[in-house]
Amino acid sequence: MTRTARRNRRTLQVTGAGAAALLALSACSSSGSGSSSTTSDSSASASDKLSGTVTVFAAASLKESFTTLGKQFEQAHPGTKVTFSFGGSDSLAASITGGAPADVFASASPKTMKIVTDAGDASGTPATFVRNQLEIATLPGNPDKVASLKDLTNPDLKVVLCDKEVPCGAAAQKALDASRLKLTPVSYEQDVKAALTKVELKEADAAVVYKTDVHAAGDKVGGVEFPESADAVNDYPITLLKDARHTDTAKAFIALVRSAEGQKVLTEAGFLKP
Repeated sequence: MTRTARRNRRTLQVTGAGAAALLALSACSSSGSGSSSTTSDSSASASDKLSGTVTVFAAASLKESFTTLGKQFEQAHPGTKVTFSFGGSDSLAASITGGAPADVFASASPKTMKIVTDAGDASGTPATFVRNQLEIATLPGNPDKVASLKDLTNPDLKVVLCDKEVPCGAAAQKALDASRLKLTPVSYEQDVKAALTKVELKEADAAVVYKTDVHAAGDKVGGVEFPESADAVNDYPITLLKDARHTDTAKAFIALVRSAEGQKVLTEAGFLKP
């Protein structure tokens, strides 16, 4: 064998050995990378798992929608539970600032939310997630032929309003003031559901409530829209509370409320988009 041939053969051997070493190194590197990725994915999956109970204080008008969303949330996150306290936003705000244990607050007005933020009990900035408009609830079939807000001033009608401190009551008063109408109700109720119940039980002829509540009542009441309601639309803000016990789970519930899926449930109930 010539010197040139031996040199070429040696070069091929070295090149082959180098290639084999590179392949082995690459395989080890690939294997190590795969293990790291799997571990990372596993850790992410574990850290993303939600658990614990979330207590939500929410305006009475959100009862049907939030109950639906709570069930959806629990199904999507096994091991979690969502409990609710529904009522007048002013009463709920007072309970929160008084130390009642809650993780999330969804109010029917910025004014009642401000009670909580001013007390330093909110975590972060509240976000408006829906809006709501007033409607007149009448007895089924509207036997008294109520057609306008002015018709409610008829002294022969028994009309119920929400308390003026409650968002639905404040909105109703705003609509009445804008129309320069004076209305003396037979009672002021602590929240919108209580006002609606008076009509459902036929203890009142009509009540000024939200469109969502008339919608939820089905054929138990009639509904009459009135143009003045456009001047008294309420924004609904939601926030995480400072003393939330399961922060990640509470944040996830708020995210569901604000998501396309949550908005679908809310708009189907009659709420307006923010």
